[in-house]
Amino acid sequence: MRIGMFTDSYKPYTSGVVRSIETTKAKLTELGHEVYIFAPNYPNCEEEDGVFRFASVPTPTYPDFSIALPFSLNLNATVKRLDLDIIHVHSPFSMGLLGSRCAKRFDIPLVFTYHTMYDRYVHYLPFAQGISKKVVLKLSCNFCNRCDLVIAPTNIVRQIIAPNVVTKVKALPTGIEIGEFTRLDRQWLRQQYQIPAEKKILLHLGRLGKEKNIGFLLQAYQRIRAAEPETVLVIVGDGPDRESLEAQAQEMGLSPAVIFTGTMPREQVVNCYAGADLFVFASTTETQGLVLGEAKAAGLPAVAVKALGAAEMVNDGIDGFLTPLLLEDFTVRVLQLLQDDQLRQKMAENCLVEAEKISSLNMAKKLIEAYEGVIHDKQCRHVG
Repeated sequence: MRIGMFTDSYKPYTSGVVRSIETTKAKLTELGHEVYIFAPNYPNCEEEDGVFRFASVPTPTYPDFSIALPFSLNLNATVKRLDLDIIHVHSPFSMGLLGSRCAKRFDIPLVFTYHTMYDRYVHYLPFAQGISKKVVLKLSCNFCNRCDLVIAPTNIVRQIIAPNVVTKVKALPTGIEIGEFTRLDRQWLRQQYQIPAEKKILLHLGRLGKEKNIGFLLQAYQRIRAAEPETVLVIVGDGPDRESLEAQAQEMGLSPAVIFTGTMPREQVVNCYAGADLFVFASTTETQGLVLGEAKAAGLPAVAVKALGAAEMVNDGIDGFLTPLLLEDFTVRVLQLLQDDQLRQKMAENCLVEAEKISSLNMAKKLIEAYEGVIHDKQCRHVG
């Protein structure tokens, strides 16, 4: 099968969406399919076979993220030459709109993955955020209705989307590359940041933006550290709020015990999962929470706020804990796992079992089945 993926974000930019596309492309290719990526260009970005880049401009509120200019004189000829069987878009804007136009022009089935609760990210817009939230929600729902299939990363998100669109919505998580977590250096994190063996490490991984709710984590960690001073909080990632979060940690007297690593190469990210004792996550906007699945694959239990996709990625009481968005509840569960080594070890073992259920290979096979169903339905409509 020949698959064209249109996305507003791709390497070298780092995000859950980019990781999802990378993982999916790798497994589909491994299964014998051809995957072509249509994505924004970035300064000094490496050329990659099967990746078509579009001129782009930095966003005014976050210069590290570029928006593609969805125009190309060669696009029609390229899509025709590739003879795509399906177009899969990963955004309802810019490149997603371009992909939908190509699908319509060449009568190619169109699939859309609803990676992001777009109405919860309007704080990145420079003005009219209240009105923008309603407009963004309406635009994303309208876009869903242009597609032949909408994929939601979790059932919870599917239930939110489905009543607002007429297109079929299917729940299908992004898979976790289990093989990545079989070659781990569990000492790398401690050695790299000179963390003593007696200190337990809490890990958070994600983009440092308002929607990730990292300020809540710092408040929780202040309480946690008061009860368990032999701990360290490692925050992996970068983003527009990094400077303000570092200042907040310093003002709270947490600086010696909170480490901001910035962006890391993938192999180091994997070693961070492997070297930590507990994963902590407070975002309330995730459609899946891919990092929670990756933590599982490393055998790392999590304490997460029960919201949207995260509520399905953590099995409460089995491979971690889910809590309300309340500092007291979150702190109590983190302390419970820090203070009960036997429980934490049991949950770590359960993590490995649960991670296999959403392996990237299994999810890629299910995605192909979904593609085949969409293609079949479209062919039947033509015959009818």
